[in-house]
Amino acid sequence: MLILVLLIGIEIKAEETKKAPFFTLKGSVQSDILIPQEDSKINTGTYEDWGLTNTYADLRLLNKYVEAGVRLEFLEFPLPGFEKDFKGWGVPNFYVTGKYKNLELTAGDFYDQFGSGFIFRTYEERSLGIDNSLRGGRFALQSYHGINFKVLGGKQRHYWDHNSSWVYGADLELNIEQWFNRMKDSNTYLMVGGSIVSKHETDEDILTFRPTGEKDEFGEEIIGTYKLNLPKNVAAFDVRTRLQKGGFNILAEYARKSQDPSFDNGYIYHNGSALLLSGSYSQKGMSILLQAKRSEDMSYRSARSVSGTSSFINHLPAFSMQHTYTLAALYPYATQNTLGEWAFQGEFSYNFKRKTVLGGKYGTTVKLNASHIRSLEKTPVAASDLKGTNGYTTKFFATGDDVYYQDINVQIEKKITKSLKLNFMYMNQRYNKTVVEGEGGMVNSNIAVLEAKYQFNNKFTLRGELQYLSTVQDEGDWWFGLLELSVAPSFMFTISDMYNSGATDLHYYMASACYTHKAHRLQLGYGRTRAGYNCSGGVCRFVPASKGLQVSYNFNF
Repeated sequence: MLILVLLIGIEIKAEETKKAPFFTLKGSVQSDILIPQEDSKINTGTYEDWGLTNTYADLRLLNKYVEAGVRLEFLEFPLPGFEKDFKGWGVPNFYVTGKYKNLELTAGDFYDQFGSGFIFRTYEERSLGIDNSLRGGRFALQSYHGINFKVLGGKQRHYWDHNSSWVYGADLELNIEQWFNRMKDSNTYLMVGGSIVSKHETDEDILTFRPTGEKDEFGEEIIGTYKLNLPKNVAAFDVRTRLQKGGFNILAEYARKSQDPSFDNGYIYHNGSALLLSGSYSQKGMSILLQAKRSEDMSYRSARSVSGTSSFINHLPAFSMQHTYTLAALYPYATQNTLGEWAFQGEFSYNFKRKTVLGGKYGTTVKLNASHIRSLEKTPVAASDLKGTNGYTTKFFATGDDVYYQDINVQIEKKITKSLKLNFMYMNQRYNKTVVEGEGGMVNSNIAVLEAKYQFNNKFTLRGELQYLSTVQDEGDWWFGLLELSVAPSFMFTISDMYNSGATDLHYYMASACYTHKAHRLQLGYGRTRAGYNCSGGVCRFVPASKGLQVSYNFNF
């Protein structure tokens, strides 16, 4: 509360100041609060605290040449589903950045990404409890005659501490068209890039058990205890190129990681790799995207024995559509970094013009998306414990028998009148719950969504959703309904209910009201939340069921 009062005071003082200051102060506050109630019907468990909250306050002081920032996090009573090490409070993030022309130098905590993130991506995703920033130094040369260069190093954040290992990296991208005027004149752009990352980690005792070839006095084979010889340095490299010509865009990227025995892969000595091919074409009213990705043993952490969602040096994007409709997102896919996967995705969008047979008076947009992700074909090197071995062999183009995820959906967006707009979506989905969640088998579902938006005038807009998911697996069928009334410019009122008609006959109801004024946004809600997975970009966090009053406050200045 003290932080909030200070920041509001800063905002008022800034409005009263007429002369532009040498430094500009910017910042934000985000606070999500749950006042929980126990509910035996959805097994919410027992809460010792009357309120749970994830609260963040960021402050930045900047001018043309310098930027300094600090973040306060209060997570002493974290929201349900966040890992136990997440609990605490303090100032875990601070930095100073100096800028001059094309040069930038940072000391402290920072985030960055090389290419698609195959070998390096540090980022913050508060909804998942992810913050894998590096604390150290970063130097960058940006857009200097077509050259972009970065070199960095530091220790990675692990909740309220930092892992003992060091992470180093360098990245170089060359925009070739900057050197040839004929390429720019012909609307042709070519980028080539490369990255290298290395993790230096001290040794630890990881044991394996193997037959010694000798027998004891009773004739039984003697099993010996052996300590694994762990690599202190694990390196990875990435090469990529992108070609753009008019509406065409082609990207190819390949990454490889040296032997990295870890908890994730069962301490096997197998090289990791990832390949991405992507092609797209767009013009007015139409777009096409085709992508393929092969990844194998690409879990890359700054601490080999850590599990969960923390300490990842890299990130592999999911090749499945990130759905926003509730039932379409009921079974989200999580990228299988360690198991490896072949993933394919295609998207097609077409806008039928106004005053045509299919376009009608206002035009019609049709979108088609398909994703298919399956296992690699693997041959184990041994029938017994793989720890300490190469693990398995693969053939590059061979796919396995297991389907991890499949999603085929079509969306139709149609404006009926000046005030009424309809969206319809149908989706057929296959979700391997055993692979993604650990058990449950294959879930086959069909999902239909109808969304309608009616604008009464410039002030009032009413939006509604009706969704249905049909399946004979897991918990069976689901229904979802929502009504949302927007009152411009400040208010929004929402009621919704998700009902399981297949197994539990439970209602997951929610009512909320939102108020926005200038830089402030306050939302109050009450209801039940179903247990499930919250996913973003192929990374998922399990969220247990809850019930109670929800409060969300955001302030930016």
